[in-house]
Amino acid sequence: MRVLLAEDEPQLCEQIKKLLSTEGRVVDVANNGTDAQHLGATEPYDMIILDIGLPERDGISVLREWRSAGVKTPVLILTARDGWSERVDGLDAGADDYMTKPFHMPELAARVRAILRRQSGQLNPVIEMGEVALDTRNGRVSVGGIPVDLTAQEIAVLTYLAHNMGRMVSRTELSEHIYEYDGDRDSNTIAVFVTRLRKKLGSDLITTVRGRGYMIDTA
Repeated sequence: MRVLLAEDEPQLCEQIKKLLSTEGRVVDVANNGTDAQHLGATEPYDMIILDIGLPERDGISVLREWRSAGVKTPVLILTARDGWSERVDGLDAGADDYMTKPFHMPELAARVRAILRRQSGQLNPVIEMGEVALDTRNGRVSVGGIPVDLTAQEIAVLTYLAHNMGRMVSRTELSEHIYEYDGDRDSNTIAVFVTRLRKKLGSDLITTVRGRGYMIDTA
């Protein structure tokens, strides 16, 4: 799952990116409102973490522009401790949730997971696909209760397909959601990851829609 982090405090930005990366998220960073607006409007993110107090353009105006342009990506806003009016403005502008600085990193991770679950219609943090279980809280995967070791890229592919269970996902869409903005998005490597997942998790987990893409249709 791919996240845009719009934050201008270098230390906090690094902490958040490290936290989300350990949970299998792909994180792009924008440290000003101009770049944040452009990336959020042009890239297919699964969610956005948006600091209200960005330089060049404030987060509220960026969020309003996204929503006016039809961008439906879920947004979690970050505000100052005493910025209750900013929280109200952010929610009214179209934010899905907010956190007040300073905050505890585990809570941020939990809110991110909750937003992504709501977006995909998943109620449980553990997504079950027949004998395969994916714990979205830590990226751990098991088959019949037995842990299976997956690479970061394999987990990224499985997580995106699991969050879109029942829907066909093209190779291009997968590559857009498992690589960073400046990453080498080779959609041909997706087939390699899918082959590895089938060997480790079972050949019938991921269905190939010939000429179109892949899907997991096990409820």
